[in-house]
Amino acid sequence: MKTILSKLFFISTAILLFASCKKDEAKQYFEGGTAPVLSASVSGTIPLSYATASNEAIKLSWTNPNYQFVNGVSSQDVAYLIEIDTTGANFTNPNKQVLSVSKDLSLSITQSQFNDYLLNQLQLKPSMSHNIEMRVTASMSSVNATKLVSNVMKFSVTPYAIPPKVAPPTSGQLFLVGSATAGGWNNPVPVPSQQFTKVSDTYYTITVALTGGQEYLFIPVNGDWSHKYACNKTTLPPSGDSGGDFGYDWNDNFPGPTNGGTYKIDVDFQRGKFTVTKQ
Repeated sequence: MKTILSKLFFISTAILLFASCKKDEAKQYFEGGTAPVLSASVSGTIPLSYATASNEAIKLSWTNPNYQFVNGVSSQDVAYLIEIDTTGANFTNPNKQVLSVSKDLSLSITQSQFNDYLLNQLQLKPSMSHNIEMRVTASMSSVNATKLVSNVMKFSVTPYAIPPKVAPPTSGQLFLVGSATAGGWNNPVPVPSQQFTKVSDTYYTITVALTGGQEYLFIPVNGDWSHKYACNKTTLPPSGDSGGDFGYDWNDNFPGPTNGGTYKIDVDFQRGKFTVTKQ
């Protein structure tokens, strides 16, 4: 009996020591890597034109970070983030464009795609030259591997104007109607209190008192229910405290802000976005 107990004791001890060794090995598993080197198919200026929108604007390539592990080199689970930002922002701009790439060591971007990043994400003005920067960051989510950041490449770009994502009102006017407003769902609405100010052909704004927890719509002709600008609630947050996408004759009313108060509503037909800001 004593012999059996001794054997069990030694077996248990060996298992514990083996497990401990495995843990120590896991802690030392990652040994390092090399920051990827970013290169591009063009230098200086990235070509962008509506006439050649389907052509390649730029092809980005980067070297393998060669993550080193105890049992050798592995890059099979490496993920990459390509960041595009304006020069001087140091990639801290909340509107920077971020592209995810899994495992591949290159990415081709068409002129229409790149132009869209500039206009709708970075919100750069068309027909004007802008300076931008790009870099790539490598990481491995499966292990606690250090993120490796590439060199920064600089370019000049001139985005071209494209048709608005949502057709602006041909009336040149825009009005606010709904239970969130003082006029309720009565149409025509009271003016000028519920009429937007036209900033440009594709941009309208209004500052107005809204009742919390209610709804509203934009209409292009006061007193007419034929057409409206509305939303798809499945693509918006539950409350209307920030904004989102909108479209012409979409089905759903805009959800109003959670709490009543004075709000500024900006409607950008070029981007197909509206924003709501508490004043």
